[in-house]
Amino acid sequence: MFLPMNFLNPDILASFHRDDVRAHIRQKGHILNVTGFLVSDDPACGTYAEYTRSSCESVGVRFKMVTATQADVARLIQAANADAGVHGIIVYYPVFGDSRDAGIKDQVAPHKDVEGLSAYWMRKLYANERFDDPLHLHKCLLPCTPLAVLKLLEETEAHSETGLPFGGQTVSIFNRSDVVGKPLAHMLANDGALVYSFDLSGGVAIEKDAKSANPISRAQALKESGVVITAVPTRNFEKIRADELRADAVCINVASIQNFEEDAKAKAGLYIPRVGPVTVAMCLRNALRLYEDHHLPTGPGHAAL
Repeated sequence: MFLPMNFLNPDILASFHRDDVRAHIRQKGHILNVTGFLVSDDPACGTYAEYTRSSCESVGVRFKMVTATQADVARLIQAANADAGVHGIIVYYPVFGDSRDAGIKDQVAPHKDVEGLSAYWMRKLYANERFDDPLHLHKCLLPCTPLAVLKLLEETEAHSETGLPFGGQTVSIFNRSDVVGKPLAHMLANDGALVYSFDLSGGVAIEKDAKSANPISRAQALKESGVVITAVPTRNFEKIRADELRADAVCINVASIQNFEEDAKAKAGLYIPRVGPVTVAMCLRNALRLYEDHHLPTGPGHAAL
């Protein structure tokens, strides 16, 4: 397949982070156990679960897949929370496919929450708390998909080596879900970016320490944005067109459905078609951090990653 010159392959970055986790586990001799809970029969969900399993095994993480029903998943998660031999938990959403999934996220013990989606970690993210302990030994966990986007952006010219990592950048995000768009917007704003966050109701501007969010149109947001991130899981979304983009824009497609027109992909300064491989690598990274900070037999450690 022909790849344009402005294409960034996420598999390369994912491989780098998997290698880091693998080397660290081998060096330390860790025995790290992760349990995944799969309820949905959605093929995409099953594919993601299988990819997680193979990635865990490739770096030396022991992975157990549990196929659960809606009726028993909460009980099984609580049992895994209580099991000292389980160091990390992943839940493959959707479980119910509605607001009840938020309750399932909070069933997972925070220090086993590999995905970083529980209210415990979200509260810290939205308050811009960077550490999980008063001595600042343990960094707070960040949700895997937004973290994957940040790691990809660190490989681009949108990232600064001085000052705040995204200071001076303007970013448009099309998705305001609690899993991807909302935490990502706050992570980028905490790191200095002006973020335009869009959902079905329209767009708002989010800035670090801002007390309110101001409305913005799609046209104006895209005109200003050096980074455009889409994570809209429906074909009803009006795809981003070339005539809406800045020529130097970094464009990242997070959804399994492509949210950019072909001419927009060609115009972009850099185009990243997916983040899934890096998301799974961030799951592995989070699992290692949780293990070393909270589950080492000899007491808390300090993950190098």
